[in-house]
Amino acid sequence: MSDSSRFAAIDVGSNAIRLLFCRVLEKERKEPFFKKESLIRMPLRLGDDVFLNGRISDSKCDSLIKTLKGFRYLIEAYQPIAYRACATSAMREAENGSDIADLVRASAGIDLEIISGDEEAAVILDNQLGKRFRPDSACLYVDVGGGSTELTLSTVDGSLSSCSFPVGTIRLLKKLVSDDTWKEMEDWVKKRTMNQSELVAIGSGGNINKLFSMSGRREDKPLTLEELQDLRQMIRKLSLEERIVELNLRPDRADVIVPASKIYVSVMRWGGIAKIFVPQAGLADGIVKRLYREMLPDQ
Repeated sequence: MSDSSRFAAIDVGSNAIRLLFCRVLEKERKEPFFKKESLIRMPLRLGDDVFLNGRISDSKCDSLIKTLKGFRYLIEAYQPIAYRACATSAMREAENGSDIADLVRASAGIDLEIISGDEEAAVILDNQLGKRFRPDSACLYVDVGGGSTELTLSTVDGSLSSCSFPVGTIRLLKKLVSDDTWKEMEDWVKKRTMNQSELVAIGSGGNINKLFSMSGRREDKPLTLEELQDLRQMIRKLSLEERIVELNLRPDRADVIVPASKIYVSVMRWGGIAKIFVPQAGLADGIVKRLYREMLPDQ
């Protein structure tokens, strides 16, 4: 591979669709540096259809195909070595999800993979963020999306335990998360973390990224549970319009950021976690890192 290689990744989520362009810089005897060159986000909320009606509507399907057609042209202009497109919770739960993936392939020329919750967690884990922030501590990775929350516990000895829960921001907004499902996630966290000392959380997802930027923290510094709770209370007191105008939040962020903060705060409380690192990396970043690894000569 050259000393500067390009990759692209598409993340078709429940709340939005993202296209990431990333350049990988290689230097002899040094770790590769992943430089995000552009991130394009389309606020197409597939979860609105799926979590209420079980399928993606014709109008949302049409918008998805048009969006991915546009992404394909941008990818062709960027000329990456490789790209991958993955769809998560909304598409994997939609009864017409596989049919829409076929339409995307035929109409937009993009092979859209519908990945499982376990695969989603594994790709996010490919970012290897724990090694960067707290290499000698156990880490609980918490990725909150519109339709699901992926949790992965990485212990000091290198063992991993992952689970995907149908607890997401759109589901909470629409009151589609049962008490039993919420309790199941709580029990999983408490059981996996009870014997872990100095446990830290690593958060990913657009909402925790926004909460972190609002805190004014540097990327290498964690956000405390108390600070996160304070941010949550401040945002909850504002109306939707006030969040958009006073906090400069996008409309499709202003509503889901409240249930997202509830999930992060709850997981930290259940696990007795005092700090969360927010490295601004998620599924699309993990896709790029996996593509890069697959391109290495010894792979």
